[in-house]
Amino acid sequence: MALGTLEELKRAVIEYDAEGAASWARKAVEEKADPLKALDALTEAIRQVGDGFGRGELWLPDLVGAADAMQAAMPILEEELKRTGTKRETLGIVVAGTVFGDIHSIGKSMVCTLLTASGFEVHDLGVNIRSEEFLEAIEKYKANILAMSALLTMTAAEQRKVINALKEKGTRERVKVMVGGGAITADFAESIGADGYDPTAPGAVELARRLIGK
Repeated sequence: MALGTLEELKRAVIEYDAEGAASWARKAVEEKADPLKALDALTEAIRQVGDGFGRGELWLPDLVGAADAMQAAMPILEEELKRTGTKRETLGIVVAGTVFGDIHSIGKSMVCTLLTASGFEVHDLGVNIRSEEFLEAIEKYKANILAMSALLTMTAAEQRKVINALKEKGTRERVKVMVGGGAITADFAESIGADGYDPTAPGAVELARRLIGK
């Protein structure tokens, strides 16, 4: 397998080329590349963009573009992982979503992309997610972390509702809860009983690592 394919895959993410990233991912599969090495190339690329964003050298549209490119390639490589029975080492399992009543996804998608790049197994439920859907996913995927987003002030209370539902079910102690979004502050996160809050996507990754002791 030519090293060039993985380099091109990495370059597509860095250049925010979603179509190219999917194409090079398919080529890597055709060439029987190790899917873990291909995923490592994606990880390295998104990390470079994330680091640039963290240093203030890149902006949110750069991170969004790189995330879109990575997300175009990921399903192709994950399908190959399943087909070959290859296991990927993970730091932990995260269930993420934007709470019920809220359909904002950019910040949540950024966090999911960077968590994936950092080695977490992430199950992004999407937007407008009800508390019972979060609970079902936590059980289904045996999640270590629940990450919830809320951009609107009127939907922030949904985060409290989900945490209370976890307590009622007796599973609160088994999962760390991190919250974020435009409507959320550190004080609010503390008041609803969350385990942590960070206002930025790169910061959320560091928070997740701390919460599971990695």
